[in-house]
Amino acid sequence: MSKSIYSLVLSDEVVAKADDLAYQMHTSRSNIINQILAEHLSCITPEMRMQSVFSGMEALMQQFRILEQTSAHMLAMQSRLNYKYKPTVQYSVELYKTPEHGRAGKLRIQLRTQNRELLLALEQFFRFWILMEQHHLPGHAEYQLLPGRLERSLQNPAENETAFGELLGDYVNRFDRYLKAWFSGKTSQELEDSFREEARTIQKLI
Repeated sequence: MSKSIYSLVLSDEVVAKADDLAYQMHTSRSNIINQILAEHLSCITPEMRMQSVFSGMEALMQQFRILEQTSAHMLAMQSRLNYKYKPTVQYSVELYKTPEHGRAGKLRIQLRTQNRELLLALEQFFRFWILMEQHHLPGHAEYQLLPGRLERSLQNPAENETAFGELLGDYVNRFDRYLKAWFSGKTSQELEDSFREEARTIQKLI
């Protein structure tokens, strides 16, 4: 949906209420007014499409703690890792208004800790996961590995926003399950054997 600049004459009271709503929703006045008009005129905005994706995703995330949305473009959730002091792993899905180089968005998985042993174990799992995906689910995902963090590009092969959200929810659930199995003592061979079996049933990749 393309955008242009227009001049509008609005009452101070309307502007004040729009500003209050924009502040609550962590967005701009222009974006709030655009969304209100779009809803009233039955137009579909990129933000509405993103919310449909996130709604489809949230339906599958019952075991996660969903964080308050600070942006219409992003959904974040947390999961506790069964490791000593129960650190928290955060998953953040960021969607783009328009695809960038064929990418619909990116997934960020991170754990903030200064524990070197934990950071090393986490990096080992991240590298193991990337290799499993590249071997058993060949695609065109791009990865960026940083201390305590993994970023992965996302594609959208689904026919609608809700289906895309379900794919994302399934992916995060699977990743979290394997991560916890890794820290519970499962061997890399056991995990890869399980992943190989699951890969046979995965029809669409993100």
